[in-house]
Amino acid sequence: MITPNEGHVIACPFCIMLAGMERKDLKKDKLPDTPGVYFFRGARRKILYIGKATSLRDRVRSYFSNDLLETRGPRLVKVINDTKSVDYIETDSVLEALILEANLIKRHQPEGNSLSKDDKSFNYILITKEEFPRVLSVRGKDLESRLKETEAKHLFGPFPHGLQFKAAMKIIRKLFPYFDTKHPVGSSMSASQRKRLVFNQQIGVYPGEANKELNKKEYQRTIRHLALFLSGKKGQLLKKLESEMKSYAKHEEFEKADKIKRQIFALNHIQDVSLIKDEFKIPGAGITFRIEAYDVAHTSGREVVGVMTVVEDGEAKKSDYRKFKIKEDANNDVASLREILLRRFGHSEWPMPRLLVVDGGLAQVNAAKRVLEGLGYGIAIVGVTKDERHRVKKIIGDRAYVALCESEILLANSEAHRFAISYHRKRRNF
Repeated sequence: MITPNEGHVIACPFCIMLAGMERKDLKKDKLPDTPGVYFFRGARRKILYIGKATSLRDRVRSYFSNDLLETRGPRLVKVINDTKSVDYIETDSVLEALILEANLIKRHQPEGNSLSKDDKSFNYILITKEEFPRVLSVRGKDLESRLKETEAKHLFGPFPHGLQFKAAMKIIRKLFPYFDTKHPVGSSMSASQRKRLVFNQQIGVYPGEANKELNKKEYQRTIRHLALFLSGKKGQLLKKLESEMKSYAKHEEFEKADKIKRQIFALNHIQDVSLIKDEFKIPGAGITFRIEAYDVAHTSGREVVGVMTVVEDGEAKKSDYRKFKIKEDANNDVASLREILLRRFGHSEWPMPRLLVVDGGLAQVNAAKRVLEGLGYGIAIVGVTKDERHRVKKIIGDRAYVALCESEILLANSEAHRFAISYHRKRRNF
């Protein structure tokens, strides 16, 4: 295999010779069942086509199926027929494979890639050269006009996979919060602009902390880190972050050091929950990352109600919100939560979540775990603990999910609290 070497193709210590090869012959070569990028090479090792895969083994084997002409089309069939060998680069995640593929296509411009799809439908990431740089997703057909009206600091792409590109940008934004609109500054900000800014900061979409002045230098540092990541230089980025973390710790700026520590953890545990798709299904029919959040509301144990809210791929899905009137009034939030979960999972026709968020601490998390274990479900659970003013103190539970899905967890929890209060008021005034 080829090792990533910061996104550059190096000499190939392992490649698959394809002359006269059929799919059954690939089994002997033990391609890895890991994410990565593969290269079809022709005569004199010319790169004919570059692609990315969730599973290199399954993806490369798929090109040797009997229905290749129907599923891939005549142009790619020609590429396969001209291919003499296959190289590959393993990556830590599908997201990194997507980024590496874009960088390599841009560098090598293989004929098979330019012919396989109209370049104007490809996606690009444009980072503007401004005081507060914006990160823009631009379609190929709009790229020329956007570059005329906006000075670009960085341009990444093309990204050929539209649906996966959209999912990738959501993951990237979790790691590197950025602006995609001009940053409204100070007194010139309207009330609606300020409200939107604060909300987006609270859910981790925009950088900075709500109602605090944005540190321009820190934001520009985030953009530099993002550019390194999009260049396929995760190794270099991790070294830089570790150096910054140690520097903050040395100067006893422990809050900043801890923030970088969590970012390093997230980069090392990228969960491609919205990118892991069966590559042989209809596009868009893959796995959706669904979060369900639960909360209970009552007045001193009277008129007890509970709710379920849903966040799918980073966005609230209000059509799936549900209300539960607790059958026995009691000032026992844990018992009420158990009742809600038992009733919810009695609906097998509802989509299954990948992550559960409960409002509360260890007691609520453990209660939810016992319910799910009793029902035979292995679903991750986190709890959101609050202070006396109902402000978030911390999130407990699976650290990988907390690191990567913090903004979605807080959005789901915030929606659950709002929805529960609203439902309880209606019941109380009924």
